[in-house]
Amino acid sequence: MDDQNKNLIFATALSFLVILVWFVMFPPPEPAPTDPNAPTAEAQADGPLAPAPSADPAAGDGATAATGTGAAAEAAADVPRVAIDTPSLVGSISLKGGRLDELSLKDYRETIDPESPIVRLLTPLGSVTPYYALHGWAPGAGLAPDQVPGPNTLWQVESGGTLSPGAPIALAWDNGAGLTFRREISVDEDYMFSVRQTVENRGNNEVSLAPYGIIARHGQPADMKNFFILHEGLIGMADGTLAEIDYDDVEEYPLNPREGAPAEVTQVTEGGWLGFTDHYWMTTLIPAPGTPFKAVTKYDPQRGIYQTETVQQTRSLAPGETVTADSRLFAGAKEWATIRRYQDEDGVNGFLDSIDWGWFFFLTKPIFAALHWFNLMIGNMGWAIIALTLAIKALVLPLAYKSYVSMAKMKELQPEMEKIKEIAGDDRQKLQQEMMALYKKEKVNPAAGCLPILLQIPIFFSLYKVIFVTLELRHAPWIGWIRDLSAPDPSSLYNLWGLLPWAAPESGSVLALIFIGVLPLCLGVSMWLQQKLNPTPTDPTQKMIFAWMPWVFMFMLGSFASGLVIYWIANNMITFTQQYAIMRSHGHKPDVFGNIKASFKRANKPAPDTGKKK
Repeated sequence: MDDQNKNLIFATALSFLVILVWFVMFPPPEPAPTDPNAPTAEAQADGPLAPAPSADPAAGDGATAATGTGAAAEAAADVPRVAIDTPSLVGSISLKGGRLDELSLKDYRETIDPESPIVRLLTPLGSVTPYYALHGWAPGAGLAPDQVPGPNTLWQVESGGTLSPGAPIALAWDNGAGLTFRREISVDEDYMFSVRQTVENRGNNEVSLAPYGIIARHGQPADMKNFFILHEGLIGMADGTLAEIDYDDVEEYPLNPREGAPAEVTQVTEGGWLGFTDHYWMTTLIPAPGTPFKAVTKYDPQRGIYQTETVQQTRSLAPGETVTADSRLFAGAKEWATIRRYQDEDGVNGFLDSIDWGWFFFLTKPIFAALHWFNLMIGNMGWAIIALTLAIKALVLPLAYKSYVSMAKMKELQPEMEKIKEIAGDDRQKLQQEMMALYKKEKVNPAAGCLPILLQIPIFFSLYKVIFVTLELRHAPWIGWIRDLSAPDPSSLYNLWGLLPWAAPESGSVLALIFIGVLPLCLGVSMWLQQKLNPTPTDPTQKMIFAWMPWVFMFMLGSFASGLVIYWIANNMITFTQQYAIMRSHGHKPDVFGNIKASFKRANKPAPDTGKKK
């Protein structure tokens, strides 16, 4: 039976290795740089679909869906622009349509190379994948589509120069039929734009119109991760309900005749926001808190445009009156502290949920909050992870203590348990009854030893989620060669961890899987040392499993983020210390060095003479 168990374990391990090597050598095809339905250069020149105004009895028959407006291809330099320059952002606003379509993030670069380009968030029409935001008015009763500003309206600068904190700009457009439209745009020091739209009716007739905001994205982003643990796509909050919609799901919307495209419409009564989220960046339309609006997500299959809209209620404007509509636009990095401030201080309800905390949000949120606090105190995210590990181990220490004590008692009962097995023989029912009676008599819970492992699983997954999703770990250094805690250890045994004059294998290659870095090796050694607190199992099957486990985990976790491997190493060493101290407190001194020596002896080598004479 032992040989069969060995063969089974060996076959299972070999199958796992074959599957792992297969996926490394023949990985699933990478997503195309652009969406397969992405429009051609000519089609991309077309602007977004204009929204339909909110349903309102006063709008009459004129409140019908506006048709999409085409535009000739434009390069950024061919259109008058207003510059944007803040401590966090640089870019410009196109006066054609008043579009915010050129925006880069000053504090973030594409790679860890300090000379690499800064991250570009929004791009204008005429680029490879246009991505932009615009505001306007949808026509209602008494107005034709060409009597309201659209995606191609050429605005005039009424006041202001470069848009910066404390220096807003004002744009104006006269439709020539008695209506003057104005748009005042301001920005704070982070990533929030405020947009105030006004309409003055100098004509003789009452008109109806609805203010809107649009974010349009031509094709899917080229750098999508397409990983199940991360949501990338459309995101929104409507009256306290969060919606996360994948790009593929938007494409499958049924045709909405009123919107003129496959679309989904949600009526929001108390407040919310809507936009697009990437791994680390986001653009979001935010109507004023308490303002009812219509949230629309739609897809234009002919031109491959994904679009989000917030359309406020239709306003009736009598001659001589002026109407105003306020909204905001977030365009920037998903920094935890910044987004939390917008939520708590500026009234953007549920904005912190724009970070993908996942199903274990009740763990991921407090874990990251603690990690963020440790990072502020220490000033290094790597040491903050180790401090967080110490804090977690301290919190679960009472439970772990009971577990380790129970395990120690189980070891003390081993001689009695062996006697029970000899007496019971093949009578399994008798064996189970006698064992349970022994556990009850000695007040031992045989399952208590599993509790630390069961606790570790959700904590490990939650930390994995935090490290993968949150921006604060991106390009965060630790020590020496660890310059990005969100990426695998870049060192490699292939070049003796940088001592030899050739480069390490590229991440994801077969060689990178085999020639692991320093951190994965330390992980394997820490797991191996933790095992040596106890003697090697006498059962051959268990002995084989325990012998291989640290090294299997070492290679499995070698491609994980460095921050996660650091956590696992720290957790192993703290656990080792805790178990050693608890075992010593119960009168048992673990023979760590003796167990290490025994593990190197041959399995068929006779047992050492104990010195006892028969």
